[in-house]
Amino acid sequence: MELVVGRPESLEGRLDREIRVYDMLDKLGIEYSRVDHEAAMTMEACEAIDVALGTLMCKNLFLCNRQKTAFYLLLMPGDKKFKTKELSNQINSARLSFAEAEDMLKYLDIEPGAVSVMGLMNDKDHAVRLLVDEDVKAGEYIGCHPCVNTSSLKIKTSDIFDKFLPATGHVAEIVHLVGED
Repeated sequence: MELVVGRPESLEGRLDREIRVYDMLDKLGIEYSRVDHEAAMTMEACEAIDVALGTLMCKNLFLCNRQKTAFYLLLMPGDKKFKTKELSNQINSARLSFAEAEDMLKYLDIEPGAVSVMGLMNDKDHAVRLLVDEDVKAGEYIGCHPCVNTSSLKIKTSDIFDKFLPATGHVAEIVHLVGED
């Protein structure tokens, strides 16, 4: 894996959803580094990517309530355990579970394994609430996918919060996750 700055030189073989991410980041003047790799379907697979990027990949969970009337994108450190009850209490939403793949596609134009804050650019109706663990917010960089799981980006956290999110019309709700048993 080679760390490169900016978009790929050739867009051949790249999905439209990935190209749209690069277009938006470039339009907003957001600098980013990128590595291409085999599909990263687990946090363990992300460890080598973390090393190449020089930052931890964010764990991105797409959640919903039992009735599927509320959807949430949770960004948390990859090494923290997710406790449903811990988050449910903070956002006043009982019975959180993982959303279905078709909902990821519908709201974020993302498939399983590629969930990312970048998908919020596709949520034009603001149907998804962004929840960010305070440790992610405090970090200098965020590691995330450009809506595909065969590339990973390293972006300054301040650029995500000060440029990207305002451009998408989303506001992050900061949550405190302990992640311990």
